[in-house]
This record gives sequence, structure tokens and C-alpha cells, in this order.
Amino acid sequence: MNNQAARIVRTRTELREAVAAERQKGKKIGFVPTMGALHDGHISLVEKAGDKCECVVASIFVNPTQFAPGEDLDRYPRNEEGDVARLSAAGCNLVYCPSVEEMYPEGSLTNVRVEEMSDLLDGIYRPHFFYGVATVVARLFIHVQPDVAVFGEKDYQQLQIIKRMVRDLGFAIEVIGGKTWRDPDGLAQSSRNAYLSEEERQRANEIFAALHRAAARIRIGVPVHEAVREARGSILGAGFSKLDYVSAVDPATLQDLPDGPLEKDQGCRLLAAAWMGSTRLIDNIGL
Repeated sequence: MNNQAARIVRTRTELREAVAAERQKGKKIGFVPTMGALHDGHISLVEKAGDKCECVVASIFVNPTQFAPGEDLDRYPRNEEGDVARLSAAGCNLVYCPSVEEMYPEGSLTNVRVEEMSDLLDGIYRPHFFYGVATVVARLFIHVQPDVAVFGEKDYQQLQIIKRMVRDLGFAIEVIGGKTWRDPDGLAQSSRNAYLSEEERQRANEIFAALHRAAARIRIGVPVHEAVREARGSILGAGFSKLDYVSAVDPATLQDLPDGPLEKDQGCRLLAAAWMGSTRLIDNIGL
């Protein structure tokens, strides 16, 4: 537990000077990008970065380019003071809190897109999303210049896309995943869980329960598409208002797996996205 408050920096110049000073001391730099409204899952990523590096930088930036018109940009939960306190306690050294103008200078025209992988799963329903994510993460990587970056496995498609972007663009950064942090009933922790009413919260954990059952069924030889179909029915039966997808995919490429029993040594990731009232929840589980 860290007793020293993390230093807040708001500009690239200030950040680079602070990071350079840590590098001169021979420290490796770990980085955890966030949009704030932190929960235990975020904190676990900071702690994981601290296990790998002597200096941990976290960013708090609600990125406008990954929100489409009508989404929750304006009401996305924000609590900088509380977030910085939690980051400090977790051992974070620097908190980068840039303005929109700092991240996207006036007249900025350059964006980043990972083709194909960004058009699957969430990309079908939020075609703008990974375009915005890849762009902001690339910019953050350039600002921070970390040795290691940690992303949560709850956003599994995002993690795979960032890994591919790093490989393709040649960033000298090790990207690692941190396990999904869950409430006792299995619901994956998310900043957007705060939108759920008490009744909705009681039913929301069915998205994980359905994936867990599907994984168990696939493990015993049930055809992939049959297990996925059962999971879809369970989620809709639990009172979710809309189901975007339940898919069984190759963990690396995110391409749908063929029907039939899972082949020996074949990896599989089950992913789902569904709406509980006005709140969109995502989850995934690996086999």
C-alpha cells in the first residue's frame, strides 16, 4: 500500500519530464489507461503493472471519439478526486489527466484503425468504437512511452485489438491482460454497472452464468453452436431487453468457430453483449 499521493500531470510536456526523471533512476514504466470511475478491476490492473514495473502511470480520460451520438458521453461517471485517491493507495506514481485539446490538438486529422478485428462482435453494433479506442490508445502510448501496458480481459476484443495494433505499428511495449474482476454473484465489474437499478442488478449476472454454462457444455463435447444458442436463450429469458450477440470465437483472431464439438487443443473464447434496460453489458469467458 502506497502512503504517498500520486502526482497529477495534465500535459504531454509535464508527463514526459516526469517519466524521463523516473527512467533516469533506472525504473521501468508501467501504464494503465482508464476512463475513470474506477472499481476494483481497475485497481487490480494498477497492481499488476506495479508487479512488473517500478513506476506506474495511469491515465484518466473520457475519450469522446469512442462514443457515438446519443451514447452516454455526457453522463459517463466522473470522480477524479476519488479516482486519484484510489490510484495512490494502489501504488500508482503518476496520474495523467489530459484535456480533450491535449489529446486531440486543433486540426488533428490522424486516426488509427485495426482492420477486420474492429468489424467483428462489438464492432458490428458500435462501428465507431474501436476506431476511437485504437486512436486514443496510440496517442496515449506516444505520450507515456511505457515499457508495459495493462488492459482488462473483460474488454477482451479491445485487448486483442490493442495487441495487434502494437505488433503492426512496432510499439516497443509489452501488452498484458489482467483478469476480469467480478462481484460475488459473478457480474463483471464495470463503471456502467452504476446505471443499473436494484432490480436490474439482481438479474444482470445471468450474462456470466449463461456463458459459464455454455463453456461447461462445450467442454463435455456439446456442439459449439448448440451451446451458444442455449446461452442466448438464457440471457433473453433472464429479462435482458436486447441481445446483441453471444459468440464462440478463436481467441486470437476473434473469428467465429465452426459448428461441432470443439477440436482437441482448439482455443475458444465466449463473448456476449446484451442490454439490461438502458445499460449495455459485455462479458466473456475463456475455455
